[in-house]
Amino acid sequence: MADSNVTPAAPPLSRFRPRLKFLAAALLACAALGAGAAHASKQDDTLRMAYDQAPESVDPYYNNVRIGVIIAANVWDTLLYRDPMTNEYKGQLAKSWKQVDDKTLEFELRQGVKFHNGEEFDADSVVYTLNFVADPKNKAVTQQNVAWIDKVEKIDKYHVRLTTKEPFPAAKEYLATTVAIHPARYYKEVGPKGMNAKPVGTGPYKVTDYQPGKSITLEKNADYFKDSPKAQPRIGKVVIRFIPDRQTQMAEVISGGEDFIMSVPKDQAEQLKTLPTLQVVSGETMRIVFMQMNIQDGSPAPQLKDERVRKAIIHAIDRESILKNIVGEGGAILNAICTPSQVGCTQDVPAYKYDPALSKKLLAEAGYPNGFDIDILAYRERNQTEALINYLQAVGIRAKLNFLQYAAMRDMVRGGKAALTHQTWASNLVNDASASTPVYFGFGNDDITRDPQVRDLLRKADTTIDSARRNAAYKEALTRIAEKAYAVPLWTLPVYYVASKEVNFKPYPDELVRFWDMSWK
Repeated sequence: MADSNVTPAAPPLSRFRPRLKFLAAALLACAALGAGAAHASKQDDTLRMAYDQAPESVDPYYNNVRIGVIIAANVWDTLLYRDPMTNEYKGQLAKSWKQVDDKTLEFELRQGVKFHNGEEFDADSVVYTLNFVADPKNKAVTQQNVAWIDKVEKIDKYHVRLTTKEPFPAAKEYLATTVAIHPARYYKEVGPKGMNAKPVGTGPYKVTDYQPGKSITLEKNADYFKDSPKAQPRIGKVVIRFIPDRQTQMAEVISGGEDFIMSVPKDQAEQLKTLPTLQVVSGETMRIVFMQMNIQDGSPAPQLKDERVRKAIIHAIDRESILKNIVGEGGAILNAICTPSQVGCTQDVPAYKYDPALSKKLLAEAGYPNGFDIDILAYRERNQTEALINYLQAVGIRAKLNFLQYAAMRDMVRGGKAALTHQTWASNLVNDASASTPVYFGFGNDDITRDPQVRDLLRKADTTIDSARRNAAYKEALTRIAEKAYAVPLWTLPVYYVASKEVNFKPYPDELVRFWDMSWK
């Protein structure tokens, strides 16, 4: 893991010029349109948002695309709520709670809360939802969010008992972020498919129209319960359109056809700052960026089974240069596959410097002096993937891009058909390392490394109550992952948001757009 004295060159940016030319044309078009169009949404009390990925399901347990997480937080509630600024846990659908022992939590539920379809919220809702999604037979996509639940029992109409399979110190964190509660009678009747077709929650917004793959319309819940730690919604309607093409999104927000977009590339965000009708806000996030490498038998790239090849890939990439030139302010270099803010995460593990000469040497030692061909899969941040490909090609690794929707990419990974994958992961809001590293190294569906030693260390860390022993187990696991070069840690991903000047908006570190927290100026 040698350091390098080579001065890193910035990745060639010529491939981004078409985008810049497009943006210049779009700015001229906006000037011609004038500022009037930007106020239309305020006048009809409708916030219009565009996003590049469509959720495969709106049911929170059958989705893990970011826009689905955003929709879930606005349409559904959880038993607990974690304040994003103080990290304090507060009662949401639960009025109070107590830790009975290492594996048991009891909750007193709020009374008088109604689901959007009029069904009453009570213990039956909690018991049916959590027992259903925790059952592996029901194949929740976000299985890691519920796999720790053993059973949930009704004590009486407004009291429930939750038992974990093993001691699970992160239980409250999951219950405050990802574990949404469905209406028992409705969910029993329609199941996940019906919940996707006609979603029903208790949250500050309700779904009034959903066109899969095209758009979803949310309207404020005028009957939202007053004691919720979420604010009462102020914007009347939110229309989210799924627009895969970034240039179309840009044109829409510039012309006033959309009020809000996110994950805007750094170069475009900086140019949009010049427009008087728009505001550009950047924020740090919990999202990590990395590359997975399939080292299993049957991998499309058996070269990756050689540790020297994996290390060559890491040494080939100038992460600092990509961070500075493409990723943008707010990002930070990673050495470990977890979010630095997460409980149990440490970045104090073996690190690899940019050293293309060493990369070529390692490839030659592994039997590939002329490099090799390989496919790389990605689903977002295409400009970053293109920069990664340039660096790999410079040492002889001829990577070909296959750019997909997230669900298609994930299915290829899980089917063993992906070799090298440019991934991002935001832990579904959970600020605990159990929501990041074990997803990709704990022998679950997304683990294409499957090191039993790493698995056992992560399992120990996930179920250890003592914080010092827990942190030590995570560090040992993360150190082995780094030493074996099982993945390519890249950086944390900042997000650039672009919104109409008429919108009051605040970014949060969890990358969650809280419509209930937004208003018109």
